[in-house]
Amino acid sequence: MAHANGTDTADLVLTFGHDELIIRRRYETLSIGNDILIALWFVAGSILFFYESLATLAAWFFLIGSIELLIRPVIRLTRAVHLRRIRRDGAVDSTPDF
Repeated sequence: MAHANGTDTADLVLTFGHDELIIRRRYETLSIGNDILIALWFVAGSILFFYESLATLAAWFFLIGSIELLIRPVIRLTRAVHLRRIRRDGAVDSTPDF
């Protein structure tokens, strides 16, 4: 295929193995679940801060939400390592993170 400026481009062909697709889906689901938990911890903590007697519990919820934020890059790193182990060509995963 040629662009208007006269340069040739090759079509991009993506090949995924069955195992790789399953792994990607599992880590994506794990990441989405983690994001939902983050939102729930912070929303609950925010609501609890409206009641002075529950401020300590609210602070704990914020701490738990912050820990969940730390889990996000661990999920991404684990996914990258897992995919690298199963890829036959040894290519680095370059897909956007979820």
